[in-house]
Amino acid sequence: MKDRSILEKKTIADLRYIAKMLGLKGFSRLKKQELIDFILSSGEGTVDLSEADTDIKEELKKVSDIKSEKDEIKKDEIKEDLIKEDAAEPEEKSAEESDKKEKDKEAKEPAKKRGRPKKKSSENAEAVAPKEETDQAGPSEEASEGELKTDSAEAVTVRKSTRTRRKKKDDIELDDKKEEAGASETDSAEKKDKDEITVQEEGETEQDKGKEQKEVKEDAASDKEELTQAEKKDSEKTEAKEEETSESPAEGESKTFKHPKIRDLSKLESDNPVSGILEVLPDGYGFLRGENYLSGPKDIYVSPSQIRRFNLKTGDKIVGKGRIQKEGEKFQALLYVTSVNGDDPEVALRRRPFDQLTPIYPDNRITLEMDPKELSTRLIDLIAPIGKGQRGLIVSPPKAGKTILLKKIANAITTKYPDIEVIVLLIDERPEEVTDMQRSIKGEVIYSTFDELPEHHIKVAEMVLERAQRLVEHKKDVVILLDSITRLARAYNLTIPPTGRTLSGGLDPGALHKPKRFFGSARNIENGGSLTIIATALIDTGSRMDDVIYEEFKGTGNMELHLDRRLSEKRIFPAIDINRSGTRREELLLSQKELEGIWAIRKAMSNVGTADVTEMIISRLMNTKTNEEFISGINTAFALRDKNGFDMLYK
Repeated sequence: MKDRSILEKKTIADLRYIAKMLGLKGFSRLKKQELIDFILSSGEGTVDLSEADTDIKEELKKVSDIKSEKDEIKKDEIKEDLIKEDAAEPEEKSAEESDKKEKDKEAKEPAKKRGRPKKKSSENAEAVAPKEETDQAGPSEEASEGELKTDSAEAVTVRKSTRTRRKKKDDIELDDKKEEAGASETDSAEKKDKDEITVQEEGETEQDKGKEQKEVKEDAASDKEELTQAEKKDSEKTEAKEEETSESPAEGESKTFKHPKIRDLSKLESDNPVSGILEVLPDGYGFLRGENYLSGPKDIYVSPSQIRRFNLKTGDKIVGKGRIQKEGEKFQALLYVTSVNGDDPEVALRRRPFDQLTPIYPDNRITLEMDPKELSTRLIDLIAPIGKGQRGLIVSPPKAGKTILLKKIANAITTKYPDIEVIVLLIDERPEEVTDMQRSIKGEVIYSTFDELPEHHIKVAEMVLERAQRLVEHKKDVVILLDSITRLARAYNLTIPPTGRTLSGGLDPGALHKPKRFFGSARNIENGGSLTIIATALIDTGSRMDDVIYEEFKGTGNMELHLDRRLSEKRIFPAIDINRSGTRREELLLSQKELEGIWAIRKAMSNVGTADVTEMIISRLMNTKTNEEFISGINTAFALRDKNGFDMLYK
């Protein structure tokens, strides 16, 4: 155990030397612990480690002796070089030779300073070589003028030959001792000594050796500083060139004015804030759209980095500061974002995607009753109540009053529920109806008239859907009133690639996927937020395609409101077919008293004609001021039905 503890304190180089002294073989690839086990398991059993230490010390002494011999050789060489220079100084007076030497120095000096910093050792060696050549060339050129030069040159050559021989011998001895010792530390020390010898060959005297080393280090440091300064200047020049190329040459601004223009945000941003609905393009960047969610000349460019940073999506309403538009730029750019959909930009990072939200049945009622004389909304509250997250379908033939009904619903919601976002989407409608809708309601009206291309209809509808989904992700309530889903399906039928199959009326089955996705997005979210869509579907238009579209959408909604053309021809408005209209799970929206009254009306009038039922209820609504009064009157009438007869309902 003592031997092991002693061996563990040794370095791996010492362990290898001990193994070599013991005559062991095959230990060059062993690690430290393996080498210790190998030494202990050898036949010797114990090792005299003190003797090994003395041997190692002797080897290190030999290495130090070799270094001292080399230092003496260098001293002799330096003295010889001084004698040679003293002999050459009085004879170097000719103008031609001085000019040549100055030219040579000027050609060689910048090569030292402007070399690459990574290859300093090679440059120092190259710098030593030309000096020796000049030392050789100097006495050779002046040999004809004096005998001192010849003698010094011969002495230099003889001593250089002896020096090289001594160096070779020393190198051989050092290599042998490296193989014997195998110490990595001594190898690194010897390499450092060699590098210092090559650098110090240019020294002049024994006392100036230390000064020369300091000067070499200072020169290297100064070279580094000069290189770093040159790199900084080059980088500043390239930045200035890029700024000049990015800006128009007609501006004629100086460099002193450009630098603060880039760094000072007050000069970059415009005075008025910019806003719009974001549309992210497939390439990653986006634009803030203005009116009608479509592209225009006043759109604002949004960079991909801002979109990734704030998790922005198509349909987000962005408010921020824009950068001042330069000459030659087509669009203004967004400088920074201040709000996303009315909230801080950090809120957009934490929102859940719309597809991951949990849909539930509508359980929060939207009451449309506002004015006692507004019978349409009062009747909808009774027959087909609307809740937050409702997916409603208004089935109507032409000229039955569906557009006016939508207008009244929109006015009732915007008046009674200002916190609900109302978006009216008009697809393939008449321009005068668009103007009338814009002037009649307070909400947002997005339109695409019948004179636009089908691609225009689709883009507007998809932007409205994305806008509504982004608001729902921020836990807001949204209502979309679509007129009409039939014409939206017709637009998709004209734009999608054909699937090879055709339904009756010329409808491609693939054309119904996107309209169903639009209509199916309506839902009530479990932890806040809702998307309500009330869409109109056309029937009895004489087109088989419209009937097929309605049949496909008939079972997808959870509220249906049927309008009857016969009632409108009799000038009975609202022309609602009460027997065919209704809401799924209406018990979640109506009170128990209202539910009993509506069930009593439906049960009593199931055998009565549509026109008679609607006319009777409208006349009774006109005699009451509120729906609550109407329900209480209906309940008392049915309570007295057995005594006074069924005709009491009409009084």
